[in-house]
Amino acid sequence: MRKMLLAALSRVLPGPAAAAAAGRTASRVMVASRNYADFANEATFEIKKCDLHRLEEGPSTTAVMTREEGLHYYKTMQTIRRMELKSDQLYKQKIIRGFCHLYDGQEACCVGLEVAIKPTDHVITAYRAHGFTYARGVPVREILAELTGRKGGCVKGKGGSMHMYTKNFYGGNGIVGAQVPLGAGIALACKYFGKNEVCLTLYGDGAANQGQIFETYNMAALWKLPCVFICENNRYGMGTSVERAAASTDYYKRGDFIPGLRVDGMDVLCVREAAKFATEHCRAGKGPIVMELQTYRYHGHSMSDPGISYRTREEIQEVRSKSDPITLLKDRMINNNLASIEELKEIDVAVRKEIEEAAQFATTDPEPPLEELGNHIYYNEPPFEVRGPNQWIKYKSVS
Repeated sequence: MRKMLLAALSRVLPGPAAAAAAGRTASRVMVASRNYADFANEATFEIKKCDLHRLEEGPSTTAVMTREEGLHYYKTMQTIRRMELKSDQLYKQKIIRGFCHLYDGQEACCVGLEVAIKPTDHVITAYRAHGFTYARGVPVREILAELTGRKGGCVKGKGGSMHMYTKNFYGGNGIVGAQVPLGAGIALACKYFGKNEVCLTLYGDGAANQGQIFETYNMAALWKLPCVFICENNRYGMGTSVERAAASTDYYKRGDFIPGLRVDGMDVLCVREAAKFATEHCRAGKGPIVMELQTYRYHGHSMSDPGISYRTREEIQEVRSKSDPITLLKDRMINNNLASIEELKEIDVAVRKEIEEAAQFATTDPEPPLEELGNHIYYNEPPFEVRGPNQWIKYKSVS
């Protein structure tokens, strides 16, 4: 069929450039011709069973995924992956400066969590926040513009990599573990106002030994707060493996008196089903629950870490080849007739185009003017003066 289409198009559009265009058009025609007749509407998958703590039953070990859902998950994860690779490039060109922690490899975590909750639910995470920022609805161009410190960034170029926010997303927090008590506070507000909402409170394995986390567990359990504590265990806290940092690496059991579950964080469907289970637990008034997502980051801890002094290149390549979340989803969709290779390639092309356009915006948009430095300290307050580096320099702060 493809050869017939190419032959017909080449007769109408002669020349090498036209032949290439004909090839692309033929691919599009082939994809379009299969949209309604050949693809399955949904498929059921066996997923890995979660390890449980203080729970009699856990999430389902089967997951139904529609074609529409699969395409959405694929495009979202691919966009995050390409956005992070572009961020790496811009950082190495010294266009992005300062702290920068990339999320590639962990895409199934933020996407699986986001699709399992409601837009009115709440999310707070640590400094590896780009993926969650996008999943919560911030466009790529605003994320990259924030990374480059431009006026069009999601927080006007004043937050950078670790401090991005949007509605019902509270960052991006630079202090290790400090977002966990804040997440419990958000969950307390959900309960206080009588809203059937939950807060996903995320932290890494490196923060899991912080005392403030255990204090928060205690308060959340006492008050039965609708809080899902989520440890993204990517196996290394900065350059230290979990085995060298923690006497017990069963992070899902760390809540002791709080139920917990350990989840395959490289499988978007596993994460989705576990997150649905955990949020239903909270909405039922049973109090908090702990989730451990077993995942892996491909980059180093931050852009200043090459990531191969404490682990081997072979280890990273093995994870990429056997457990990559995007490849796993792609294979499932193709093998179960939910999508074609050509269709997914078209998505890849569209994503690359979107990332390049966003990067162009992020490198040409103006920086915020100095007179806006004091703005947005408070919400909905009258303007007031802010002292600068000395008593003679003052800025006006506008909400």
